[in-house]
Amino acid sequence: MTYDKAYFDKWYRSRTHRVRTPAQIRRIVAFTLSAAEYVLDRPVRTVLDVGAGEGHWQPMLAAVRPNLRYIGVEPSEYAVQRFGRRRGLRLGTVQRLADLGLHETHPEGFDLVICCGVLNYLPSKQIAGVLEQLRLHTSGLAWLELFTKDDEIEGDVATMRPKPPAWYGARLAAAGFVPCGLHLYAPRDLAIGLAALETGERS
Repeated sequence: MTYDKAYFDKWYRSRTHRVRTPAQIRRIVAFTLSAAEYVLDRPVRTVLDVGAGEGHWQPMLAAVRPNLRYIGVEPSEYAVQRFGRRRGLRLGTVQRLADLGLHETHPEGFDLVICCGVLNYLPSKQIAGVLEQLRLHTSGLAWLELFTKDDEIEGDVATMRPKPPAWYGARLAAAGFVPCGLHLYAPRDLAIGLAALETGERS
């Protein structure tokens, strides 16, 4: 698939095909930012956005946290060339995060890790390794948008092959993620400080 201007025009700007409106995206940004700050008990300082597209989260985050450090990783040469400098995008893929040296430059990880509209498009055999890489970079919360075969999915669904919920749940758990609801996941060591019902734990 070619992630060129026509692709982003269709799925991000076309009133007919776009999956979310700008207002909906702003609400998601506000929600994930607030959730991460609730867990961290301080303002979010660093964000890693994997599969960032044109980096449309960056200006929304910067509007409320001007000093926030944002890194967007995106495989589209078009998006990085057009928006990279002003929105903090760098060329890369979710499968090759280890090649970008993020762990060396940010050994403490990122307060908020975003992976929106990416994971469902990966081959099944890559999911476990990708989740482990995302966990390695998460020191606060991760917003991992994943849909299962039980969900109604809109958008670019032609190449999606969603799995049952338990399939994803097992791989998220193996990677060290604990679900907090609404696509939010905490690293297992951080989740120790959360209430049982915040993470869905039941005796």
